[in-house]
Amino acid sequence: MSVLPVYCFDPRDYGKSSSGFDKTGPYRASFLIESVSNLRKNLQARGSELIVRIGKPEKVLAELVKEVGAEAVYAHREVSHDEVKGEEKIETALKDEGVDVKEKVQGLKIRKTIDALDQLRGLPAGGDVEPGDIPSLVDLGLNPTATMNQAKATANASLVGGETEARERLKKFAAECQAQPHKEGSNDSSSSSIYGANFSCKISPWLAMGCLSPRSMFDELKKSASRTISARKDGIGGDTGTNWLMYELLWRDFFRFITKKYSSAKQNNAAPVTASTTGATVA
Repeated sequence: MSVLPVYCFDPRDYGKSSSGFDKTGPYRASFLIESVSNLRKNLQARGSELIVRIGKPEKVLAELVKEVGAEAVYAHREVSHDEVKGEEKIETALKDEGVDVKEKVQGLKIRKTIDALDQLRGLPAGGDVEPGDIPSLVDLGLNPTATMNQAKATANASLVGGETEARERLKKFAAECQAQPHKEGSNDSSSSSIYGANFSCKISPWLAMGCLSPRSMFDELKKSASRTISARKDGIGGDTGTNWLMYELLWRDFFRFITKKYSSAKQNNAAPVTASTTGATVA
């Protein structure tokens, strides 16, 4: 089976909200652009490509499935209101083309991650799909001001989007945790401690953007975990080494499930969620 990786920048995610705030600010947009650029680079290194488009996903995907004769579209499912509504539009548009939307994430067990192939199968035959340019901030209707450029060079200089940066940070953090294990009951807030001013692994931006999956993060942490995850007598997760961070991943899933349960996007909470509004795979 040939696979056509696709990323769509939805114009509805940019501009002003009804409250007058930016839907996507320049810093987040820069991080996203860097992440998509890194994904394209990693796919190209494996003999594939990332198709990039600016437009409404339901229209973009409908055009692409016709162009390459796709049998299905695979995507991660979402739970929040706007994302779910966007997925419904995609499902409706693709249904008219006779193409199924298949979810890539199912079940509750933590499944083992699958190693990425060193070389991917070529793109689908039957259509010479133009890869498309990755947009700039200006293309997305954002104004990269001098103030932003100055701040980017200082406080945010280390926030580089992409899987490559995420994996390097995770490995470094896991090593620091093992070299400087936290003592239970300790209130040390030294600035040199990862449990003080520098507390937290700071991987959230990459997790939120999809540069790194929670499963791959969980696997990496298990490699360097100081002991089996367990709970202390007070009911709080053990915080030795990287164990506390594994508990934070469980909390992350908890809030995602809560969002799905009480989302106002669907009248019937039991109804299945369909494709993602931005990242998808056409097969």
